[in-house]
Amino acid sequence: MADEPLLTEDDETLEEAPRDAVEVMQARIDASGVRLDKALAEAFPALSRARLQALLADGAVTRDGQVVSSGSAKARPGLYAVALPPVAPATPQPESLPLTVLFEDADLIVIDKAPGMAAHPAPGCETGTLVNALLAHCGDSLSGIGGVARPGIVHRLDKDTSGVMVAAKSDRAHVGLSALFAAHDIKRTYVALTRGAPTPEKGRIQTQIGRSSGDRKKMAVLRSGGREAITDYVVQRTFGRPAKASNAPLAARVACTLHTGRTHQIRVHLASRGAPLLGDPVYGSGSPSAPVRAAVEAAGLKRQALHAAVLGFVHPVTGQALRFETAPPEDMQRLEALLADL
Repeated sequence: MADEPLLTEDDETLEEAPRDAVEVMQARIDASGVRLDKALAEAFPALSRARLQALLADGAVTRDGQVVSSGSAKARPGLYAVALPPVAPATPQPESLPLTVLFEDADLIVIDKAPGMAAHPAPGCETGTLVNALLAHCGDSLSGIGGVARPGIVHRLDKDTSGVMVAAKSDRAHVGLSALFAAHDIKRTYVALTRGAPTPEKGRIQTQIGRSSGDRKKMAVLRSGGREAITDYVVQRTFGRPAKASNAPLAARVACTLHTGRTHQIRVHLASRGAPLLGDPVYGSGSPSAPVRAAVEAAGLKRQALHAAVLGFVHPVTGQALRFETAPPEDMQRLEALLADL
């Protein structure tokens, strides 16, 4: 990324600190021409560079009273202030958030997770998670085996992936569910809307998945190393006339059944077959055709088009065979209806 323009000079006055700030640190920086985040790290040695970058993004850093937000911008001489927000609680707090409960007994709870809700607290996402909602809904009955940050959580969906999830309310259910997931003795089927379609129309993708060597924040199919990942898929429907050059449809609805549970497995596997998920900001390389792009915008899709539609397992305590199936949420349904008109 190219460096941004130099910051402009302004009067040497401090802007009022955010009301929820518990401490404001100040330091004068005389250096200029170096990256701002680097200059700030030297001026505020108690704060890491990563922490300062997060504070910059949150608008918590000012120079001579003016908010500065880009760590890649060039530092300019001036009086810098960093407003530190209150320290987040060490343990998640109950929050009364909407939950769609599909099943619940003394040992476990099954919910239809909405897109945009993270499974558990993590840096940058400490509140508004499924754990916060479950703590309010289940109270003290939530299993503690997952630790203070992840009580009851035995598997995860990406924050922007919707669909069926199960959480443990008792320790015996937590142990039993974890064993089922470890043995891949769980039925998990997802619905995805993709750019183009994987070929052949039905098959198995079996690869090694691990961290990308080019971007450690991404996962990738690896020639060696990583962990085995297996996805069965079937193209359920195609949309749009085939492109002349590739004889491929413009988009497709694909059902994927997981036999392993690697991070971003479906997103990585379908992208590796040239059919990335529509709306995927990480693995959706390339641009969909103009009609598909227009459909995505009209549908209001702001995430990867992926929904955990089916979850089936044997209740680890009662032995009852359970199966849950939910339809994709409205954004994916709108998109599919628009794609059907292409």
